[in-house]
Amino acid sequence: MSDPVKVAILDDYQNVAFKFGDWSSIQGRLAIDTFPDTTADEDVLAKRLEPYAIICAMRERTKFRASLLDRLPNLRLIATTGMRNRGIDVDYAKSKGIVVSGTSSKGDSTLEHIWALLLATVRHIALEDARTKAGAVPWQSTIPMGLSGKTLGLVGVGKLGADTGRIAKAFGMEVIGWSPNLTPERAEKAGVTFVSTKEELLRRSDIVSVHMVLSERTEGMIASSDWLVMKPTAFFINTSRGPLVNEADMVEALKEKRIAGAGLDVFDEEPLPRDHPLRRLSNVTLSPHMGYVSDDSYKAFWDHTVENIAAFLDGRPTRIIQG
Repeated sequence: MSDPVKVAILDDYQNVAFKFGDWSSIQGRLAIDTFPDTTADEDVLAKRLEPYAIICAMRERTKFRASLLDRLPNLRLIATTGMRNRGIDVDYAKSKGIVVSGTSSKGDSTLEHIWALLLATVRHIALEDARTKAGAVPWQSTIPMGLSGKTLGLVGVGKLGADTGRIAKAFGMEVIGWSPNLTPERAEKAGVTFVSTKEELLRRSDIVSVHMVLSERTEGMIASSDWLVMKPTAFFINTSRGPLVNEADMVEALKEKRIAGAGLDVFDEEPLPRDHPLRRLSNVTLSPHMGYVSDDSYKAFWDHTVENIAAFLDGRPTRIIQG
């Protein structure tokens, strides 16, 4: 009998891999270790992961750049969740004979979370929840923003942005959109009013919500001057990727209350460092990158991960991600 194949499960913060996935069909063929703590230190990762032939990656929590892949001589399969992972150099992995497989998801957890976070932010739910539990006086301390008649500005009007806009209209909001590649025709198809510049969108919006893909071109696209354009009563929502925003500039703007507040699900560094200033700001509502998380999505992630590993072990890899 051949030795079990070494498998590492990374960044499973809530230890759900075995709760949501049925590993019984392949567990006897594997020697599985779990590493729920995320590290960005490549030396630590190289030493930790060197023995493993299969690595299960949760979204983009751990980055597999070429420099790390060169230090993992035993690696043959990266089984990631989702069918797109910009944290993996897929082309370089392929050149080294490393298969990268992905999974589908299920449901609309990101869209649901966008609206959960947006509403919690503009209605100060987290703050009032904490005050109510603490028995604080007075009984009420904030005045929520009403949505009807307000303007939602979408930075990015792909599928998720367009879906966010459709829900906004149910609240009676005006929806405007801008991105570097948005055209009036695409905006009209999405049911969004086209604006020609980022400055105009920021100036007109009562709530700004970001829905862009992170790339070299979009990194830091929300910077220091943008906070000066926004209304002092405006709210900012980011559920896409932290580095789309210059985080230091955003923290400064929030400290100085240049805008009313922000709802953030994504950050430059995740998990967010314990001493990060965002943790201490009263005008920020935070969630720990939960936009893609739901019972339905985890079930799909881990069931498909097991299927992908089984198929790889049987010499017929499936759901392969191409570069």
